[in-house]
Amino acid sequence: MSVLERIGVVRPEYRHISKRVAALPSIALADAVLKWYEIAPEDAPVPTEIRALAQRDLREASTADALRLDGDLGFVILHRCGESFYFLLVATWRNDNELWETVWAKDGDADATFRPLVVDTTHRPTFCVWELAAVCHEQRAWSRFLRSPRDETAKQAYLTSAYEGSA
Repeated sequence: MSVLERIGVVRPEYRHISKRVAALPSIALADAVLKWYEIAPEDAPVPTEIRALAQRDLREASTADALRLDGDLGFVILHRCGESFYFLLVATWRNDNELWETVWAKDGDADATFRPLVVDTTHRPTFCVWELAAVCHEQRAWSRFLRSPRDETAKQAYLTSAYEGSA
């Protein structure tokens, strides 16, 4: 058996589906402005009450210093995974050209709010294949911003540049 036959194995029962990436209005927190993306199957978008809960939890955490974004610009991805599990990925640009991330999750009715996702391993998940559609757009948008005068007009251009489509 070759190395390639032993590695990169995808479960035989896995069926990959397309999901929709939607760009919604940005959210202003106590110390950051973030673009808002939602990812979900076309026929099962993120419910408005889940969006409202996620935005409330982010605002409260930002105000209470539980989420310190230090005047950053960036984006949020609210990703519906299955029927009732959600990731809330908060990504901001720091140190000029680095993407930093805080990951929260909500697991159905078992979680009343979004809470930090704790991963006890050194090799940890980052972005899935669907989330990377938005992340790739954001990389290009931030690079354009870095090559700009980086003034208020350029910041506004960054905030209005968003990806929408299939992933």
